[in-house]
Amino acid sequence: MPKPKKTFKLISWNVNGLRAAMQKDFLGSFSKLDADVVAIQETKLQQAQLDEKMARIAGYASHWSHCEVKKGYSGVGVYTRVQPDRVVGGMDEPRFDAEGRIVEMDFGAFVFFNIYFPNGQMSEERLQYKLDFYAALFRHTDTLRRQGRSLVICGDYNTAHNAIDLANPKANENTSGFLRIERDWLDRITADGYVDTFRHFHPDTVKYSWWTYRFKARERNIGWRIDYFFVTRDLIEQGRVTEAFIDNDIPGSDHCPIGLVLHV
Repeated sequence: MPKPKKTFKLISWNVNGLRAAMQKDFLGSFSKLDADVVAIQETKLQQAQLDEKMARIAGYASHWSHCEVKKGYSGVGVYTRVQPDRVVGGMDEPRFDAEGRIVEMDFGAFVFFNIYFPNGQMSEERLQYKLDFYAALFRHTDTLRRQGRSLVICGDYNTAHNAIDLANPKANENTSGFLRIERDWLDRITADGYVDTFRHFHPDTVKYSWWTYRFKARERNIGWRIDYFFVTRDLIEQGRVTEAFIDNDIPGSDHCPIGLVLHV
């Protein structure tokens, strides 16, 4: 008889500071999400600031990567109630790993990445850093893919792909996050066999995952979709991805959680 499939509910959420999120009922929201894996970005924590309440949620192990070059900046974490075979922080690229942007987990049937992609708005140098990060990351994931691994790559990509993915595309065509040179990277990975799961299941749905805190943007739903679950095409073709969603009803950050249901 065929082996029964394990169902994973995966969540990705940029919390915009975990200490701040804890004051906005992060634990209550976490409980409502009821996920097997919750990947958070922009924790803005150093190791010494990670207290027991943050690190030890009942039923979950947690794994972290912290920024080493700047306090209160970047950082990612993953809560999981399924034991991974292996956990790696970073991609063996010191220039990028020092900012604490990646946790990679091997679950056997798939390799999971939680990533906080750089923001390119600060300067030309940071924009180039962002583009270089994309190149380095997908060199790394392509190596795994050539080894026959199935991949799930989630996080805050800091780029809206197409006009449907932000409220004011024309006004933002010269803004980092919607520059043609950034969007070209999402075109490239899509052409190369990585699938934007939300857009796969909801090709015409207008829904956002981030809103500026200014101008009552969330109330008015003037947002951007910059948080994604990309997967390798084999997971789609084998029918292992059954649901992709954006949960606009969860407060506590300028981003909302996004999710994926995976059978492996």
